[in-house]
Amino acid sequence: MSLVGLVVVLATVSAAVSVVDLNSGSPGTPLAIWVALVSLVAVGFTVKVRIRVRATNHNIAWTETAIVIGLAVAPASTVILATGCGIALAMFLTRVAPIKALFGVGKNMLVAAVAGLVLHLTGWRLAEDAGHTVLPFSLAYVAAVVLDELVTLPVISMATGERFRILFKEDWGLRLAGALARLVVIIGTVFILQAGSRFLLAVPPLVLSLHLLYSNRVKARTEQQAWQRLARTTDALNVVDLDQVLTTAVTQAAELFSADEVEIELRDAGRTVRGNGDAVRYDGPTGEPSTVDGTVVSVALEGHDRSVDVGVLRLRFTGPVELSERERYILRTFASALCTAVRNAQAYAELARVAEEHAHAATHDPLTGLANRRQLLDEGTEQLTNRHADGVSALMLIDLNHFKEVNDTLGHGAGDRVLTQVAERLRAAARPDDLVARLGGDEFAVLLRGLPAPAVAAHRAEALLAALHEPLDLDGMRISVEASGGIAVAPASGGVTELLRRADVAMYQAKRAGLRISTYSATRDTADLGQLTLNGELPRAVADHEFTVNFQPIVDLATGEVTGAEALARWHHPTHGMIDPLRFLEAVERSGLLPAFAEAILDQALIAAGTWRDAGFDLPVSVNVSPRSLLDARFPGAVLARLRAHDLPPDRLVLELTETLTLSQLDVVDQVLSRLRESGVRLALDDFGTGYSSLSLLSRIPVHELKIDRSFVTAMESSAEAAAVIRSTLDLGRSLDLAVVAEGVESEPQRRALWELGCVAGQGHLFARPLPAGTLLAALQRGAGGRPGSLAAPLHDAGAVIRLPGRRQGGRGRPAGTPPTTGQTAEEPSRR
Repeated sequence: MSLVGLVVVLATVSAAVSVVDLNSGSPGTPLAIWVALVSLVAVGFTVKVRIRVRATNHNIAWTETAIVIGLAVAPASTVILATGCGIALAMFLTRVAPIKALFGVGKNMLVAAVAGLVLHLTGWRLAEDAGHTVLPFSLAYVAAVVLDELVTLPVISMATGERFRILFKEDWGLRLAGALARLVVIIGTVFILQAGSRFLLAVPPLVLSLHLLYSNRVKARTEQQAWQRLARTTDALNVVDLDQVLTTAVTQAAELFSADEVEIELRDAGRTVRGNGDAVRYDGPTGEPSTVDGTVVSVALEGHDRSVDVGVLRLRFTGPVELSERERYILRTFASALCTAVRNAQAYAELARVAEEHAHAATHDPLTGLANRRQLLDEGTEQLTNRHADGVSALMLIDLNHFKEVNDTLGHGAGDRVLTQVAERLRAAARPDDLVARLGGDEFAVLLRGLPAPAVAAHRAEALLAALHEPLDLDGMRISVEASGGIAVAPASGGVTELLRRADVAMYQAKRAGLRISTYSATRDTADLGQLTLNGELPRAVADHEFTVNFQPIVDLATGEVTGAEALARWHHPTHGMIDPLRFLEAVERSGLLPAFAEAILDQALIAAGTWRDAGFDLPVSVNVSPRSLLDARFPGAVLARLRAHDLPPDRLVLELTETLTLSQLDVVDQVLSRLRESGVRLALDDFGTGYSSLSLLSRIPVHELKIDRSFVTAMESSAEAAAVIRSTLDLGRSLDLAVVAEGVESEPQRRALWELGCVAGQGHLFARPLPAGTLLAALQRGAGGRPGSLAAPLHDAGAVIRLPGRRQGGRGRPAGTPPTTGQTAEEPSRR
């Protein structure tokens, strides 16, 4: 307002000076010249190019041209007053606001005064010839244009908030070209007027024609720039980050449409973003009112086919604004591009979210939310690789004791809640740098990082187990959870796999010794075979076929005939000789080589069975199966593929299962066992009676055969309890129509006692130690007492009448594939 006031004051002074000059005796100006000057200025002000900045319209007129031309035919005082009258008349007819009218009159009178002053300073006179016209009028016009720019642009800047520098640079090339064109018009008009002032009336049509030409050029240039800005803006929207899309859209749209504020509302997200060309001012929930009050232009954010509507775009102006048809079309185009950009960004965000969920699910246990084995291995590898990290790293494995009893008694739902509470306690007890993981079942692991010394690991482990000391609350019941832990400090070599193996060894040492916690010791690591690192030897042993199979025959106790054979793995180590399976099987299971090892053993067993069959001895072969193999859904397919490869019927294979299977695992192995049984493969339960879940297992596992553990056979002569276990097992086998085989038969009295109790088959050193396949075939061909296929003399001569115990029944309880005993008669005594 101070600038406007200054302009008005200076214009008033110039008007007063002009009036005094006209009344001082200067020659009067003819009325026709006055009318022509007023008309010329009025037309020059009226024909203008309109430009909108924010909510304010600004006009580029030909007033300076009219003023300078007027100075060629009239004194400066006359031109100043005629300019004021012409501008006032034009503003009255166009109903301009008083403040704008006052500023317009004052500015243009001041421009006329400055232009007249420049002409006066150059010494130009009305009577001079045309040769002395070019330079004075050029300087006068330049002064007029510069003064107009210096006065008008600051006022526009203050009214719109647009920077003066930006307004000055806006279309400066076009403005300069227009100024030069007007200068040519002025010089040409002055030359024409040298011929007579009567030609002044011809100037307004000429000015109007030039204006139309200039305004068309301005319009074309403006439209070209608008489309170029739209192209740049839509290109800037091609990003995948939604926040960046919205920020770019708000700031660029404010510049593109010269809006005071731009607002974007996303309906589904309930989010509103608003701001101006400088920055985003608000980003939050929809409903917060805007501080810009005035005209609002809205357009839906919808695709070209209008099938998708993601929200609305609003342009806000502080005053009345009506967009042109071109601006409305550009607005719709921009809104469509913004809709596409928003949808693309939302789709990318959803893909990123799904990918993050999958990545999280791939590295976390779904039940407890803890890290899983994969993440433990990844972070453990990174930790051990980064040897320069501060402190010592260690791993603790935690296994819950008797957890299966919770599942058996309260159900798996209760078991899951126990695991969840255990996970929460371990997470709370662990330090921020530690990684708590669930490896599966009731087994947890904690990667301890940044330990000041290896001995600290034991103290940290005690604190973790202490967190499980307090009973858990389970549906109002107080349940105590006991756990065993194994600790291993990061080894110098072998990586996280070796660290995990050592912690596993330590945990089993704790379980066997009845301790809460055990720290790994190489001297007690049976898997090391006395400092031999099995993990390094096992891959070579499998590749070089160092694992071989011996076979222990299964014999009919009555006749001595061989009815089958059990395959027993052996490791022929090149430097350590024969290694007992008890010393390497656990290491094989932990090494990850179990599938290759199992396939090698199975292949050798089936090759032996095929060789015996070709030699006339069609014997089934029994192969021990690791519980971990039964957790692999691909295991049945692998077994059946090997049977087909060796052209053996499925019932020639007996897979022996151990009682180390727990009921919690049975849900996993049920499908595997069912497929094997349905395919014809026979199943046996090994070491029956040694576990506390024998009957529970038997009710779930679809086996064909029970094998009495050797410990009962050894003790049966001196222990009534052992004999009772054998007797009950045989009764159970008869009741369920299962074959029963006694292991560890080492003497004739044991053989006879077992047969009298009703046991049909047995195996042990009495008949043969484990033999290579070829050696066993030679023994079968040689036979016992000249009877091929037998390894012992029969208990009774053929045709003898034998009095059997009351509970014994002739043909039941035979091992798989065994024909009824021939050459003997059984007589059942009468019951008294």
